[in-house]
Amino acid sequence: MTARLLDGKAAGARLRAALGARVAGLGFRPGLRVVRVGDDPASVVYVRSKDRAAKEAGFDSETILLPEDVPEDGLLEVVRRLNADPAVDGILVQLPLPKHIDPQRVLEAVDPAKDVDGFHPVNAGRLAAGLPGLVPCTPKGVMHLLAKAGVALSGARAVVLGRSAIVGRPMAALLLAADATVTMLHSRSRDIAEECRRAEVLVAAVGREAMVRGDWIAPGAVVVDVGINRRADGKLAGDVEFEAARERAGWITPVPGGVGPMTIACLLENTLEAALARRGATELQPNGGVAEEHATPEESYGHGPGLA
Repeated sequence: MTARLLDGKAAGARLRAALGARVAGLGFRPGLRVVRVGDDPASVVYVRSKDRAAKEAGFDSETILLPEDVPEDGLLEVVRRLNADPAVDGILVQLPLPKHIDPQRVLEAVDPAKDVDGFHPVNAGRLAAGLPGLVPCTPKGVMHLLAKAGVALSGARAVVLGRSAIVGRPMAALLLAADATVTMLHSRSRDIAEECRRAEVLVAAVGREAMVRGDWIAPGAVVVDVGINRRADGKLAGDVEFEAARERAGWITPVPGGVGPMTIACLLENTLEAALARRGATELQPNGGVAEEHATPEESYGHGPGLA
């Protein structure tokens, strides 16, 4: 068996095109502001990709660059200004931040209605409670990929490897909302390999190259690799031993070209949803609307990196 690829690059392009068509029909351009502190090489690349995708889809996008040594209060003042700006619908503060800045304090300063990363405690709490809110982009992108592939989640054994607030926890919440039976694994979990072998859907988000071995994969399983690890030769690799896993899985995401493009597309989707909600044109949906894509009407109850 050779797994079929969950092509995030193609799916992300389709979603961005659909969002661009919606934006073209509006009487305004949704405003996205990305704040980058310093010149972390990975952040420079990510932010450039986000800005380019936003502009191509017709969004009013701007990147605000701050020096590495900006005081924490200086960054917080920028966030407060963006909160108060009516032209700004979405705010994203690019992580990681320099060590002298408390990232949690900064993320909590963002207006939850403009928190298009979905990291604010208000949005995290609303996701956990199955209430409308903005959902973290990477887990949302994974759910879109699973839906497009026709993966049936109701009752499926789903394993999430990693419990970060950015990916693991919201991923588990979205899978649970789609009526999957969810197990979350972390650094204190026992028999990780055996737990992975039981998974019909496996989401790996640990940030450790090839930690998930090919023989951990159940035959026919759906494998989603969220990890992005840079090798010594500069190439990117995921958390899953790709070639070996591909021989056992039914579906698998490549790295790169899997989850990454969906994360950017879902950032734009969140920005559009935030813009419409702020203007009263529509309401945010529980679980970002993505969990319900997998549930039949009678099963949908509206419930809503690092191995830490």
